[in-house]
Amino acid sequence: MSPAGRRLTTAALALALLTPLTASCTGEPEPVTLRVLASPELADVEPLLRDLQEDTGVELDVDYRAGADLTGQYPAGRSGYDLAWLASDRSFLLRVQDSGGTLTRPESTAIMRSPVVVGLAPATARTLRARAPGGRISWADVADAAADGTVRFGMADPRRSDTGRAALVGVATAAAGTGSALREQDVACDRLRGFRSGQTLTAPSSRDLVDRYPGHQDDTNALIAHEAELLALNASGTLRTPLEIVHPDDGMVLSDFPLLLLDGGEREAYGKVVDWLLGTDVQRRLMETTHRRPVDQDVTPAPPLRTDVGNALSFPDRLSVVERLVTDYGDPGRHTADQVVFVLDFSTSMRGARMAGLRAAFAGLSGADDSATGKFARFYRGERLTVVRFGGRVLEERTVTVRGDADLEALGRTVARGGYDDATALWSALDRGYRIAAGAVRAEPGRPVAVVLMTDGENNAGITYQEFLRRHRALGDAAEAVPTFPVLLGEADARALRRAAEATGGRMVDAGLSSLSDAFKEIRGCHRQ
Repeated sequence: MSPAGRRLTTAALALALLTPLTASCTGEPEPVTLRVLASPELADVEPLLRDLQEDTGVELDVDYRAGADLTGQYPAGRSGYDLAWLASDRSFLLRVQDSGGTLTRPESTAIMRSPVVVGLAPATARTLRARAPGGRISWADVADAAADGTVRFGMADPRRSDTGRAALVGVATAAAGTGSALREQDVACDRLRGFRSGQTLTAPSSRDLVDRYPGHQDDTNALIAHEAELLALNASGTLRTPLEIVHPDDGMVLSDFPLLLLDGGEREAYGKVVDWLLGTDVQRRLMETTHRRPVDQDVTPAPPLRTDVGNALSFPDRLSVVERLVTDYGDPGRHTADQVVFVLDFSTSMRGARMAGLRAAFAGLSGADDSATGKFARFYRGERLTVVRFGGRVLEERTVTVRGDADLEALGRTVARGGYDDATALWSALDRGYRIAAGAVRAEPGRPVAVVLMTDGENNAGITYQEFLRRHRALGDAAEAVPTFPVLLGEADARALRRAAEATGGRMVDAGLSSLSDAFKEIRGCHRQ
């Protein structure tokens, strides 16, 4: 090599060695790009990401398509994402917990908070406040108003949306009435049928839901979403009148919008992003931009964010509970109301206090029970109800589809009528109930149907239990789809009723342990066990 060539090579080498040293001396961070899987509602942080890149050297390439529990999107080796930024990671962490060690729990940092609340049209809010004790609206009040048609709400699909799932858990936790996280026994029966009957609007995500709502103000008067999304909607100028934001008195699920490290090899860059997002100035900007509550205690919340959320409702600690809840709720865009066939003993032994208890139970299910459990258990619009009164034979039967108070009053009159009989044709009456139920299944296969059998005596007329079973089998698949829930009262044959429940996939409830009202509420929403 010539002397001139050696000089050029030496200069090039020196320049190559000097370049990173110069960048280091000037304090410019090495550029890094992280792929981020995010919940759709986090698109509102996009305006801050350029500043994040300028300050930290970390660019976030965000894909706003995160599912509710990242099924098929985690671990990173399969997904190609470095981070996940979710509205809530609760369902995801339950999936990790249930994986038997095949999934590892990633590092996670809460970035901001927002409770799942209800936005009500002002007139609807006034109606509910007038009904609620002390004007404090609860989830039970919302469910009661949904069941009678007063509230027509929108909610994101719990199968696909973090927000929709958090909302569903919140309502179901309130329905259980235990004050603690949902357990298996709390979701053994679907207590949310009446609540669900009021849903008129849904979407894959709460962001899509909020975008759709302005075009549905005539048929939807409530939205269940994060407080932040409702505040943003009110500020958008797209509503005829702003929604009144209600923080339910029986508790709320609080989302903390965590940032998760999916790829451990990017821990340094993740740390830079977290430190930047948790800085006091950025926390204030996030609050002002997104209407979410800061996690930094040094940042004073804006006035709309100062409502106390009280004790946040606990999320279930088992994946199976959440999965059962979401499965029972089903497709929110598809409405299928239940049919319940009540087979009721009107033998003479039911006179007096027992019949008074039966009538009180029906009155409670028709809306007279203003307890929290009563509001979730009540009959709801669209539900089809059949009453079969029997003694030594079928005395009367009446079917109504609930459209309003008049239908419930008609059903109440059927239960209130006398016409007792000296005998108890238990299995003949149950056979009649199953013929009605099987006909309903054949007419509308997607409709859940159940039979409730209430008696205080033993069979002493009509067909035998063995003949009932033979006839039940002869009805085929339509009858097989329908469980029986016997309600034991007084001197009824517990062994016989338990056999009938087991043969049909139901279970027996002993009203002697509490009351007829409690027994009927216990089996509301129950189908095959």
